[in-house]
Order: sequence, then structure tokens, then C-alpha cells
Amino acid sequence: MRAAKYIGDGRITLDPEAEEFPPGSGEVQIEVAYSGICGTDLHVLHGDMDQRVQIPSALGHEMSGRVHRVGEGVVGISTGDAVTVMPLKWCGQCKTCRAGHQHICPQLQFIGIDSPGAMQSRWTVPAETVVPVPANVDLREAALIEPLAVAVHDVSRSRLVAGETALVIGGGPIGQLIALVALRAGANVVLSEPDQGRRHFASENGIRTVDPLSADLAAVLDEHTDGVGADVVFEVAGLSATALDAMQHARPRGRVVIVAIHPKPVPMDLHRMFWRELEVLGARVYERADFDKAVELLSAGQLPVHRLISDVVPLEKAQDAFVKLSGSQAMKVLVDVQSQGEQA
Repeated sequence: MRAAKYIGDGRITLDPEAEEFPPGSGEVQIEVAYSGICGTDLHVLHGDMDQRVQIPSALGHEMSGRVHRVGEGVVGISTGDAVTVMPLKWCGQCKTCRAGHQHICPQLQFIGIDSPGAMQSRWTVPAETVVPVPANVDLREAALIEPLAVAVHDVSRSRLVAGETALVIGGGPIGQLIALVALRAGANVVLSEPDQGRRHFASENGIRTVDPLSADLAAVLDEHTDGVGADVVFEVAGLSATALDAMQHARPRGRVVIVAIHPKPVPMDLHRMFWRELEVLGARVYERADFDKAVELLSAGQLPVHRLISDVVPLEKAQDAFVKLSGSQAMKVLVDVQSQGEQA
């Protein structure tokens, strides 16, 4: 039983004799195949979430694998099943949960942050968090179901419909996935991103791109919308300036969806919001329906998510994988949890 554990001070170490937790009643033990690294994991590594993370602890919540054992009382899940995990645990008792919004429960626990994550040989989780993966979906792609579910939820929150124009500000992995989901929904998509490599990636997938440092984004949108503005603007860059710009590019009665996490308050043009009757919508994580939709899209081969995978490294190189992502424009690095070679 091996695990890549965050031990504080920006360090991850391999524990070759990590403790294994057999599944109890209502739990499932998964033999993890791949675990992805996201921006939140980088924040953990940099110490920004030490008040939440158990130290030492395995990280990772984007994952895929196969069921190793099932605990007492678990039905509908069998040994060998290909699965992923929706890593949310809510109280189920509060007013928010009773209203059907469990994913934003005030007592929500995020598995892989508030409790140990998937970068370990075997991961035991509540059975209700386990999501089946169809046999035709490769386990590498299945490790991207969680971030794809984020994008599905964001587009769902926006109420985007075919024929509308969507502006995505920020071309990181989530921004790219939002653009792909919006394009699949029949929208006219424009992605604003200063990095040439990320613009090229989006262009290869049929998405119109703009470099906001060298082009007039407003003028580009005017060409697409007869000068009205975007029906929906997704703010994914997470910068104070881009949050402010988001409102400038929305049409009258347009929708602005705040996807990125802004840890500190940022300025907003409330006069423009009032003047144009704009809607500003928060979009946090996902619901089970979003996970199911993400699985459906992958199974149907409708989204080229495999192109997001920049590299795959073995578990003992997890620290290197985090370094590779920090400060780089790599899209998605996967950790091959079972591999013990130099490179997966």
C-alpha cells in the first residue's frame, strides 16, 4: 500500500507502507488507476489550505479506478467495476440539503481536501460518492470526469441555449472544458486567453480565440453579436481585472457566471449591472446530474478531453508532477498510481 502524501512546506513524499483502510459498512474500496492534479491541489501544496488539510495526507480528488472491495450493505457496485468518485460529503439535514442543493451544504466536506484523497493504492470512500464508468471509457479519460462535471455545472447554471454567444475568459483546463461543453450545446464560443499555446489548443477544437493583450476583445465580440455583447460570460481566470471586465462584455440582461475562486473581494461595476439588468451567478462544484452528464458525454465520444492530458507520471514522481504544473501552461498532468516505473 503506497501513497503520495502532502507533508507541508510545499513537499510531497512517497509513503511505501501507508495504512490501508478496509471498507466498512456503506463504503467502497477502490484500486486507484489515475489521479489528476488541479488548481486546488496546487493551492494545498503551497500551504494555502493547511487549516483544512490533514498533514500528512494523500491528495487528489480527480480520479479513476476499479472497485477492489465493497463493504456491508453496499448494493449495485461490484468488484472490478470501473468507477470515479464525486468527492462531496454533505450533512443531509440542513435547509440547503433539504432543498436539494446538497453540493453547497454549509457543512460540505470535500473528500481529498478535508479528508485523504486518491493518490494512494487503495482509496476507501462512501458508496454514495461512487460513480460508474462505462466500459468504453478509457480510465485515463475517466480521471477527467470530475473537472468535466465542473464545466457541465457551469454551463447549466448559465442557462446557455443553442445560438447564443458565450465568452469564456481564461483558457486553463476548466475554461477549455467550459468552451467545449458550450460548443457542444450549440453556442457560438469565444475564448479570451493571453497564452499562445492555450489559444492554439482551443483553436484546434473549433473555438474562436482572442489574445486580450494584443486585440480589442470588445471589438471581436461586436463582430459576433452585432455590437450587443455576449449572452453569457464565464469568468474563469480568477483575476480582479477579468472579474471587472466580465460585466463589460455582457449584453443587456446577459448572464455573468463566476467560475474562478476569488479568495479576496474584487471590484464589480454595480452601475452597469443595474443599467443593463445583468445577472451575476455563482457556480460551485457540481451536482450528481452534472457527473452523470459528464460520463454520458465521454461515453458518446463527443468531447476530445484526452487532448487535455499533457503528461502521465508514476506515483513516486508526484512531487515532480506538481512542480511541472506550477507556473507552467501544461493542461492536465495525471499520476499513474499503480505504476512503479520511471515514467507511466
